[in-house]
Amino acid sequence: QVQLAESGGGLVQPGGSLRLSCAASGRLFSFYTMGWYRQAPGKQRELVAAITRGGSTNYADSVEGRFTISRDNGKNTVILQMSSLKPEDTAVYYCNKYPLPQQDYWGQGTQVTVSS
Repeated sequence: QVQLAESGGGLVQPGGSLRLSCAASGRLFSFYTMGWYRQAPGKQRELVAAITRGGSTNYADSVEGRFTISRDNGKNTVILQMSSLKPEDTAVYYCNKYPLPQQDYWGQGTQVTVSS
């Protein structure tokens, strides 16, 4: 059973940066393509970025060029480095596997609020 825990969110001004971390328990982490997802108020959860076992990445158009996803399979972590943050980035951010997230693996998420 894989457990996921997100951290690093907070309140930041527009244009600021945050670094989100996803810590995965369990030895199977390195097998998965992992994604960062977010759910903004009143909106469906969407994929923000994904990274394969080998390090290939893709990003939602809305964050391309501003966010960077990375992973350390040895440390069972997935990182989302966010810069040039916009109010539209405000959401709860989650990590899970992609493209088939495991429903019972969702963590509590970490709140990102971008506001002046």
